Amino acid sequence: MALRIYNTLARELQVFEPLTPGHVRMYVCGMTVYDFCHMGHARSMVAFDVVQRWLKQSGLQVTYVRNITDIDDKIIRRATENGESIRALTDRMIQALHVDADALGIERPQAEPRATDHVSGMLGLIAQLEQRGLAYRSANGDVNFAVRKFPGYGKLSGKSLDELHAGERVAVLDGKEDPLDFVLWKSAKADEPADVKWDSEFGSGRPGWHIECSAMSCSLLGESFDIHGGGADLQFPHHENEIAQSEGAHGVAMARFWMHNGFINVDNVKMSKSLGNFFTIRDVLQRYRPEEVRFFVVRSHYRSPLNFSDQHLDDAKASLKRLYTALQAVPPETVAIDWQQPQAARFKAAMDEDFATPEAVAVLFDLAAEVNRSQSVSASSLLKALGGVLGLLQADPLTFLQTGHADADNGDSAQIENLIAERATAKASRDFSRADQIRQQLSDMGVVLKDSPQGTQWERA
Repeated sequence: MALRIYNTLARELQVFEPLTPGHVRMYVCGMTVYDFCHMGHARSMVAFDVVQRWLKQSGLQVTYVRNITDIDDKIIRRATENGESIRALTDRMIQALHVDADALGIERPQAEPRATDHVSGMLGLIAQLEQRGLAYRSANGDVNFAVRKFPGYGKLSGKSLDELHAGERVAVLDGKEDPLDFVLWKSAKADEPADVKWDSEFGSGRPGWHIECSAMSCSLLGESFDIHGGGADLQFPHHENEIAQSEGAHGVAMARFWMHNGFINVDNVKMSKSLGNFFTIRDVLQRYRPEEVRFFVVRSHYRSPLNFSDQHLDDAKASLKRLYTALQAVPPETVAIDWQQPQAARFKAAMDEDFATPEAVAVLFDLAAEVNRSQSVSASSLLKALGGVLGLLQADPLTFLQTGHADADNGDSAQIENLIAERATAKASRDFSRADQIRQQLSDMGVVLKDSPQGTQWERA
């Protein structure tokens, strides 16, 4: 069975074949690093981690790029509030991102570009758009994209220009020729810090948000690539604007497949920092182990809304325990997966149909039932091997079951070492408040730190 992916651009499932045979190039919009990652970010990171794992399992080479937005209005405000430099804030938040992602078993992308390292590419792209008559300079010093001059604007979101115009307010004009136009280059403001200003042919300033991803994806993957992903909230305007910029400048399709993961909801409302109804990954990991959180995300289809609650997390925890109980009852062997085997074939068919993890997880439970019924080593071995494809069931079953809510729920050694490294970075940058927060977090995890001239050692209380 051929792999089929739901293409948001086409609004249908389509057979996937990479532009270059055997090699998939995938770009996913990452985080704006002004605060700790919340569970909505975890949902996206886990979803596309599963995607790239399955592509590799299918015998494809994958170049996976997930960007970091390290220049933004929110970042500037937070750094100013904290009395620290933009770089100090973003370095600290990137390290925290890695700690959280590593804990959840998310494999690092092949490239993780920072926007501030690609400003020259953004300026080159803006110059191309100006030459093509798609960008113009405003009296206030900004450079804007002329939406109505790009044929096909709205093709990703399915919105017509008239519909979009009806939803705009005159107040957003701010030097624009049309309310629909969006900023490519923001002119420098007198009250902004010096480290957010770049000199350019368009004057001193900084890039707009949308141009960042167009430049980074082109730099690392080319003018056309296979998959562009991100959260459903990015479909419009961010991804729509990326298409307009990239295709307006290059004249070729930016990405063949557009994938969007669904929201995490709290009381049927999207989890977001702006609404104040978010839970950070590290807060959740104070109460649940990383694999329990990963399983909570994986057992739902990536495009479906996912309801966040203690009840759903507790259910995921109990379900994962049942799988590990089967592995403990009949210790598995390390085996290569025979994809002709009936349960493995069902698993593959599910994953090949738009990464249908709920059906794939159902196969895991069927195998666990077979282990409990027949004490089959082959079923136990296949259970562990298929679980590994999803980034699950690789811990020692006895340790997993005996520790229960162990080590303050997220205390594997790698997680602890990452937190200690983050604390060292905070101390080096004289962010003693953050260093103390990390010490307290480790203490809550049952970890005692011992600082010495040779470094920091730790032990469990």
